[in-house]
Amino acid sequence: MKSPIRFALLFLLPAVSYGGEAPEHTEPAHASGVEALSPDLRELLSQEMQALQKGMISIIPAYSSGNWGEIETTARKIKNSYILKQKLTPSQAKELHSVLPPAFIEKDQWFHYLAGMLEHAAKNKKPELVNFYFSEMNRSCIGCHSAFATHKFPALLQKKEDEEHSHTH
Repeated sequence: MKSPIRFALLFLLPAVSYGGEAPEHTEPAHASGVEALSPDLRELLSQEMQALQKGMISIIPAYSSGNWGEIETTARKIKNSYILKQKLTPSQAKELHSVLPPAFIEKDQWFHYLAGMLEHAAKNKKPELVNFYFSEMNRSCIGCHSAFATHKFPALLQKKEDEEHSHTH
């Protein structure tokens, strides 16, 4: 019989997106999306992403040990955001909504919705749903990074191109 930790690591660890340092790239002449944000706002967004990554990673050992309360707390923090809601000025909020495309905002809202569902699943001690929503959150991360952050995660650019070429019309 396999231990719960090995089981969790086998299925959950590959789903976690480690946003390690990507090779430096020069920014395009006409930056768009995240690259077009002001340096201060990009720094806040970077802090937010690092906090989200730390929170997501902390869920793995909590899941394998059945620490539903820790998962619930972490999911609530993710749902409510870590940094942006606390430090965002009104002008930065306006910048976010005017510079970033609506699809970015939709993906962000979906991710936070999934975090709320994870919180609910953990509160109700439903391991199969915790695993499902955690996996969906990871898929959401990859989808957003593939669409809006390939400058930071160039390995996802190939995945995006492969998917586009594999669709038949």
